[in-house]
Amino acid sequence: MDVNGVIGYLSNYGMIFLFIVILLEYLNLPGFPAGIILPVAGIWVANSNHSFITALIISVMAGLIGSCALYGLGLFGGEFLLKKYVNKFPKQGKYIEEKMEFLRSKGNLGVFISKLIPMVRTLISIPAGVIRLNFLEYSIYSALGILIWNGAFMSAGYIFGDIVLKNLM
Repeated sequence: MDVNGVIGYLSNYGMIFLFIVILLEYLNLPGFPAGIILPVAGIWVANSNHSFITALIISVMAGLIGSCALYGLGLFGGEFLLKKYVNKFPKQGKYIEEKMEFLRSKGNLGVFISKLIPMVRTLISIPAGVIRLNFLEYSIYSALGILIWNGAFMSAGYIFGDIVLKNLM
């Protein structure tokens, strides 16, 4: 699907489509990566009567709900899942332990930093649950990281979207 296709879905389904796609992305489920959907959402907002702030808040809420769901997965079954994963892929054990140690040493600051790194930003929620970071603090640091990430990508589309659209046509 191309930019015009995503804009078409946003035009037809609006903020609900934005929420669902961002939620799925933060749940690590297949779909559109945020690096694609968020700038396109910015383009859509810039060329519609929708509010940038509303779209950003909806994207942050979707990201936070997805992150909290993965935190819960880590909290209530993450150790078991990580052990099974390491047994299946033993070479990944060192990498996983490094990330767990990073969270143990940095705490919620590590969550915030991780929310700004591609691929790590969605996966970090499971180890955060496994090591039982304070949920309220985890949620605040996650929301701040998600706000910066989503805001940067959505702003890029909002500001530079006309250039992209002109080059596509």
